[in-house]
Formats: sequence, C-alpha cells, structure tokens
Amino acid sequence: MPLGTTGTLAILAKTGVSTVPPSSVTGNVGVSPAAATYLTGFSLVADPTNVFATSPQIVGKAYASNYAVPTPSNLTTAVSNMESAYTNAAGRPTPNFLNLGTGNIGGKTLVPGLYKWAGTVTIPADVTLSGGPTDVWILQVAGDLSMSASKRITLLGGALAKNVFWQVAGRTTLGTGAHFEGVLLCKTDVTLQTGATMNGRILSQTNVALQQATVTQPAN
Repeated sequence: MPLGTTGTLAILAKTGVSTVPPSSVTGNVGVSPAAATYLTGFSLVADPTNVFATSPQIVGKAYASNYAVPTPSNLTTAVSNMESAYTNAAGRPTPNFLNLGTGNIGGKTLVPGLYKWAGTVTIPADVTLSGGPTDVWILQVAGDLSMSASKRITLLGGALAKNVFWQVAGRTTLGTGAHFEGVLLCKTDVTLQTGATMNGRILSQTNVALQQATVTQPAN
C-alpha cells in the first residue's frame, strides 16, 4: 500500500491532534490544513526556523500548515497522499473474507488478505495477525472500529505492523489500556483512550485524540 510522504509521520490529521498529557508519540506529527493552534496539549516549543516545533511528548517533530516553508507544501502533499492511500485501500475489490464474524473479530486469528465489512467492526477479545514479513493485510471497515479496554492485537510469524492497513469509514476508538497494531487510514476521528498503546500510524481525515496514550511508528 503506497503511503507516499505520509510514511514520514506517525500521526497526520486534517483538523487537529489533541493530547491529555502525558502521551508519547515516537515519530513526527502533522496537522493540515489546520494551524498549529489545533495541536493542543503538547506544550509546543517552536524551532528558531519556525519550520517545526518540539514537544516533551513527541520523540520527533511537530508540523503545522502555518509553519515556515517548506512545511506547508510538504503537508499539503502528505494530506493528498493520505487521501489517495485511503481511496486505494477502500477501492480494493473481491475480498478474501467478507463480513467475517459479522463484524465481531474478537478471538480470531487473521491470515494475510483483503477483508471487508459492510458495517461496524468490534474487537472485544484479543486478535492475532499471523503471517510473514512480506505479507499484507487490508481491512475495509464501512462503519466504526471499536476495540475494548485492555485487549490486544498481536503479530505472529514475523508479520509487520507497516503491512497492516485498517481503512475505516467511521470512527475509531481504542479502549483504555488496549494495544493496537497497524496503519489506521481513517475518514473520521480517532481516539486512543487512557493508556492505550499503538505500534503503527494514525492517518485521519478529521482529528486525533490521545488520552495519556502511546503511539510508536513502525519500522519502514
């Protein structure tokens, strides 16, 4: 799945990224076309160049559309790439698995392939993704994606988070203390509740809310 320049970001959102401290993001954070005032709770410190800012909650850099050149154009490209990746994932035809578990995938082991659900997907119990380091999962969710508190997604067999793509048309909510793996390509908002952790990227066409949560971008 081609991510383009979004592959340089752990989190990208169009309308805002908020945190209830202390959250932790390993990787860069970007917001566009919204301005830096919509990066809330991060205690941002502008670099002297004003190309980026830093935050005690970000192991990386924060970028916003109103920062100095070349940041605005870089973010415009990244947002375009994000939208293209979403459309690419959503447009994949002939799924290998259709409406698996009627949307309840708790307790299941998912092999590589294309999955499609016509409605909401829930994860009320632990889920395993089993495959090799070159295998790909694309999971098309027409409704919301909801993960219950303290549940986990586990990768087995050398499977890599960078090869797992969750295309979600509705809202995504990761419950308190949950652990998630993969790249979120989301049409609307994403919320990581208190203590939730994630190995992957969050690419949202609206906003992202972190509540004392941890996001670590996967190795490329």
